[in-house]
Amino acid sequence: MNNLSKPRFLLSILLIVVITTIVSLNSDISESFFLNLQSSLSKYLGWMIIILANGFLIFAICLVFTKYKNIRLGGPNAVPKYSYVNWIAMLFSAGLGIGLLFYGVAEPIMHLNSYPGMLDDNVSYNAGKAIGLANLHWGLHGWAIYSLLGLCFAFAAYNKKLPFRVSSLLGKNVANNKPLAVSIDIIAILTTVLGVTTSLGLGTIQISSGLSYVFSVPESFVNQVIIIVIITLIGLASVCLGLDKGIKRLSQINMVLATTLMMFIFLFGPTVFILNALIQNFGSYINTLIESATWTEVYESTTWQNGWTLFFYTWWFAWAPFVSLFIARISYGRTIKEFIIGVLFVPSLIVFLWMGIFGNAAIYQVINETSQLNEIVNNNYTVALFALFDVYPIATIVSMLALLIIVTFFVTSSDSGALVASMLSSKSHVGIHDDSPILSRVTWAILLGIVAAVLLYKGGLTALQTSVVICGVPFSIIVVFACRQFYKSLESELED
Repeated sequence: MNNLSKPRFLLSILLIVVITTIVSLNSDISESFFLNLQSSLSKYLGWMIIILANGFLIFAICLVFTKYKNIRLGGPNAVPKYSYVNWIAMLFSAGLGIGLLFYGVAEPIMHLNSYPGMLDDNVSYNAGKAIGLANLHWGLHGWAIYSLLGLCFAFAAYNKKLPFRVSSLLGKNVANNKPLAVSIDIIAILTTVLGVTTSLGLGTIQISSGLSYVFSVPESFVNQVIIIVIITLIGLASVCLGLDKGIKRLSQINMVLATTLMMFIFLFGPTVFILNALIQNFGSYINTLIESATWTEVYESTTWQNGWTLFFYTWWFAWAPFVSLFIARISYGRTIKEFIIGVLFVPSLIVFLWMGIFGNAAIYQVINETSQLNEIVNNNYTVALFALFDVYPIATIVSMLALLIIVTFFVTSSDSGALVASMLSSKSHVGIHDDSPILSRVTWAILLGIVAAVLLYKGGLTALQTSVVICGVPFSIIVVFACRQFYKSLESELED
């Protein structure tokens, strides 16, 4: 525990307890307050979020072609610790694996039903637009944010020998101002812990809904607590085992199981339809990328953009401290070019395949009326994935596999979140061979489970999820300054 920064650690825990208590005891008021605040931010600052999200994507792509592309994270002699397969598996599992399971079926159907720009009696356009929007929300823009902030973390830690903290990315003036540095790092810790907590809670609801839909297990609070306890205990074991024996092994299992499920849907579903759709979706996505990514809904009387694209952009910013730092932690020895390609383009390609297979399999059922999937999603989108399987062979076994994947993905998010929170609350430089104090990691892992259970019981998850997204707006500004400091430091690295 000598490497623990007590101000960051203790104040973060205190604030988490206070925020959780306030939100839990006033869940309805909190939810209304945060939703109104999010709506105001979207209305007055939506233009800024859209500019920044697109700007980061352009900057990330440009880095691949600059003179800095061959700079190696850790110095010219640094050797990557993880193979490409393990590296991609870990960054993908921590980054959004569970999100694709949750929204891979539901989101395209929801867009098909609610997007204001859909055309009457034009199934081809509407279906392509639905998949394109899902790819926009989960693809390049989000991973550009992760890749740039991840580069900032990795370069600061491995090349400049600074602590794995957000304050380390903002220059000496901020790092030497202890109250300011501690405040910035506490905000990052809070965003990380509360973000992972809300996902843990929402994932628990999905697992509970899946058990109810497939096996008629009652959706009671007791059963949800049991789910949280199991996930927390597995995550605790993984945290104690460390990065190599815990998170890496779970990530490998995640990717194997998820690939198996995806191939099952592809082979036993409308295979030819999916193949044709993937090609058409790709062309449509590329053709409309600029238009879709910069649409502000300014000439419309609708507010669809606030609840979808702007929500996702700010959610990516809010999750950036957690995912980016974790990606940086596992990326020692990569060049800047390797890093951008591996973190930006490879996961985006996986997203494209996943959304293309699951989303089109779902849309096929809707437009051919081979199931009640459309009505099921409208009534309860948490069971969308399991409802998709109803028309497939061995549906129950496939649903069990999906539940197992959801659990493993959530365990990966839980132990990754605990690891990152521990690193952010460490005192000094945490190198490639030292994750952070074990007691700190255990504390954060247990706290994640407790907070998720309390919020589920008191009904404060929606309020907290919205509050986390709101944190993404100010954090987007921090990312701008971090990237500016990073770019300024690259020239000195070449000179050295």
